[in-house]
Amino acid sequence: MSDPAHVPAIVQGPRRVRYLKLIALFKIGKGVLLLLLGISLLFLNARTRWMDLLSNWAADEILMEHSRPVAYLLHKLQAVLQGGVLRATGFLALFYTAVLFTEGIGVYMQQRWAELLMIFATASLIPLEVRHIWHHPSLAAVLILAVNCFIVWFLYFVLRRKPNPAPAQVERELAKIS
Repeated sequence: MSDPAHVPAIVQGPRRVRYLKLIALFKIGKGVLLLLLGISLLFLNARTRWMDLLSNWAADEILMEHSRPVAYLLHKLQAVLQGGVLRATGFLALFYTAVLFTEGIGVYMQQRWAELLMIFATASLIPLEVRHIWHHPSLAAVLILAVNCFIVWFLYFVLRRKPNPAPAQVERELAKIS
């Protein structure tokens, strides 16, 4: 790997497109699940017993008892929205759903800006996932971390490739030749 121009075979040709589409579908699937969670948190408030169970689960997943800064920020957000933690979590879930759908659709269409967005969004969550594994080790959490690390690594090499020329530039080059 001492050759700086070396590109892994997985990033070349049809393999690259296949993996990009798989990653995009994975992100869109996560977006659908998060959309369902966000809608349920916002519109199922009449079910107080369910909401208490979900609230306890969400607090455990974001490690509120281990993180004073996270708890402080969530309490400030709760005070701003005056709708409770569940309502704030629901809005946050819907916002992140929009990010996941944007990433997924953009990467499926092989847009470089979407690949860059996905690298930053996915890489920014890796420290939180490592922290979660540290406090609540599980096989599912380790698998999610491994998949997200693969996505960041793969997209890094995809972005290093030479970009496809713009259609106008291709037409100009063809006009010069003929």
